Amino acid sequence: MSGNSIGEGYRLPLRVYMEDTDAGGIVYYVNYLKFMERARSEWLRQLGLNQQTLLDEGTQLVVYRLACHYAKPASLDDALEISAHVTEVGRCRMTFEQQVWRGEELLCSATVEIACLSTERLRPKAWPAALNVLTQAS
Repeated sequence: MSGNSIGEGYRLPLRVYMEDTDAGGIVYYVNYLKFMERARSEWLRQLGLNQQTLLDEGTQLVVYRLACHYAKPASLDDALEISAHVTEVGRCRMTFEQQVWRGEELLCSATVEIACLSTERLRPKAWPAALNVLTQAS
């Protein structure tokens, strides 16, 4: 995968289960967004952080803008790979380019903008130092 990414990004292997599909065995559209959330969360873990630690420190990461393109459906039992590449980091926001792949087939792509908020005020705040340093190095 290519593009203007910061670092190599992250790829999460994932299997489609019955709970991910509709009655016809096709992945329900909103579940692609859940898959992407999992990839971003695992990317954080790879950097040595997790959502709970950030919350405990007064930081919440939220999706504030998303543009998604569904190209082809995934089906029950498909083996997928979900990518998460950081393309921009601002003072209190981060942009990811994310894709869902089945082998060499691109099924879904999205641009996801994440905001960093204070859990107390629910207002934008600067990235915690640990995350800011790690995103620059990843």
